[in-house]
Amino acid sequence: MDKNTFTGLFLIMIILAGSFFLMKPSEEEIKKEQQKQHIDSLKKAGALKPAVAKADTSKKTVAIDSAALKAPFGASTVGSEQLITLENKDIRVKVSNRGGRIYSVELKNFKTYNKKPLVLFDGTNNQFGLSFNAGSTKVNTNERYFTPTSTDVKVAGTDSSAITLRLAYSPTQYLDYTYTLGATGYKVGYTIKANGLDNVISNSKALNLTWTASLLQQEKDIKQERQYSTVYFKDMEDNVDYLSLTKDESKQITDQKVQWISFKQHFFSNVLIAKQGFDKVNISASTDINSKDVRQMKAGLTLISNQTDTYPMEFYFGPNRFSTLQKQGYDLEKQIDLGWGPLKLINRFAVIPVFNFLQHFNWNIGFVILALTVLLKLVLTPLTYKSYLSMAKMRVLKPEMDEIKAKVGEDNPTLLQQEYMKLYRKAGVNPLGGCLPLLLQMPIIFAFLRFFPSLFELRGESFLWMKDLSTYDAVINFGFNIPFLGDHLSLMCVLMTISTLIYTYFNNQVSGATGQMKYIGYISPIMFLGFLNSYPSGLNYYYFLANMFTFLQQYIIRFFVDDKKIHAQMEENKKKPEDQQKKKSGFQAKLEEMMRQQQQIQQQAKKK
Repeated sequence: MDKNTFTGLFLIMIILAGSFFLMKPSEEEIKKEQQKQHIDSLKKAGALKPAVAKADTSKKTVAIDSAALKAPFGASTVGSEQLITLENKDIRVKVSNRGGRIYSVELKNFKTYNKKPLVLFDGTNNQFGLSFNAGSTKVNTNERYFTPTSTDVKVAGTDSSAITLRLAYSPTQYLDYTYTLGATGYKVGYTIKANGLDNVISNSKALNLTWTASLLQQEKDIKQERQYSTVYFKDMEDNVDYLSLTKDESKQITDQKVQWISFKQHFFSNVLIAKQGFDKVNISASTDINSKDVRQMKAGLTLISNQTDTYPMEFYFGPNRFSTLQKQGYDLEKQIDLGWGPLKLINRFAVIPVFNFLQHFNWNIGFVILALTVLLKLVLTPLTYKSYLSMAKMRVLKPEMDEIKAKVGEDNPTLLQQEYMKLYRKAGVNPLGGCLPLLLQMPIIFAFLRFFPSLFELRGESFLWMKDLSTYDAVINFGFNIPFLGDHLSLMCVLMTISTLIYTYFNNQVSGATGQMKYIGYISPIMFLGFLNSYPSGLNYYYFLANMFTFLQQYIIRFFVDDKKIHAQMEENKKKPEDQQKKKSGFQAKLEEMMRQQQQIQQQAKKK
């Protein structure tokens, strides 16, 4: 070992020893860590049971304001926060005595993408309360302590239970919040009762309610989750609308009553339903990209009481499963984006019923998608056959089209197209025959583009290597964003793209496409690779299967299509008198007329 190497090693040892000495924890830090490890080991062993969920009551004592105590509802300014659990088979709701509001909601039958308890909202970032004037005092119930009538409640069997929290002005004058919960289900009844407060609260017949919530991330891709999360609302005339999904927006509704407001996430919703409707509504949805929360939502609502000074409402905290929402009533299922116009009709009355029927067999969701694809392809077989036959006719006709092209030349494309049209008419060939069947299938393709991302049944379901069919399956995570692709590469999207390119290649072989037309079909699959890379793997899986079954259909159809017979039939068509030839369609007639006009314009331009 030479002198320089030895000196270097010696310096490294000095640095390591010094670092160990300087970074050594103090005695107090060691004791704290030992105590923490001891408590953790007791919890794991079951010797130490977790404390009943309560808010932090170890807050510093706040000096009591005697003037505030003498004001209306003054006694409610003092207290300590406690949480009361209301629980059934499906949900666990924690209600805080501070504000009398729902503090958090956990859906017991579901987990987040990383297998943690699924809590829709939690903590002080969420507010729910009334604001009103009592004499000269402004009262915000979010800051007041209610008195609960019972402790934790767990509902089972066929029972239902209720808890009431009271904000008292006097023994006979008070404001009650009553929460009710059945043994199953995702609905929580909520009723406000104002007793004897007509002379205490200014304008007690119309109370202002404010509801705000920061929705927690539940899914793997927060960017995609934000794209499907916003405020939805329904008026009393059954019209459902929503705020922007892509930007911050607020809206004021004063010209009609609103029956429900929903803080909707991608796969779960928090809905407040007023049976009598809300009179005035102010809603907003915003996104803080620096926040870990999905979106921030707010609703300002005006409640008009009935003759008994009660305000009956109910919450829905649950999944955005179409069938589940439909059972709740009030058209809650209209929150699910099924597309527009014909796309919505296809999804609503064809795809969803078939999908629900297939689910009754209790198959893995991957096999359900497979069966759905097979059924759809069988229904579309006549269109696939017609498309293949039309492309085969164009392939057989191509040698004659090449002769016309050589005779006319490419300098006059209008005349060339006219000659082509004459040949098509004589041979009895519709040049659009191969395109029209494909165009008729396009609404179904786009309907699935809207259906799969909104399909709750895909959430958390695995198939083959895909751990969650409701999101992308990243075979490669880049760790940084790449233009066009994003920060990952989806394997199923790659397979779908490869199958589409192969499908395009064989289509070109069938149709005999050449020149630019031969390569145009290869552009779309490459574009869709970037577009669908972040879409659910279940959607790409369907498109992949659709391509595979189209290959199979075309392979089978080839045995029933004979090019020689097609050519013989076209030759027979050419021999027919012109009046017996297949009549031109309206579209063909218009197309030929446009070509004649274009040719006249070109001839006039040459003369000048």
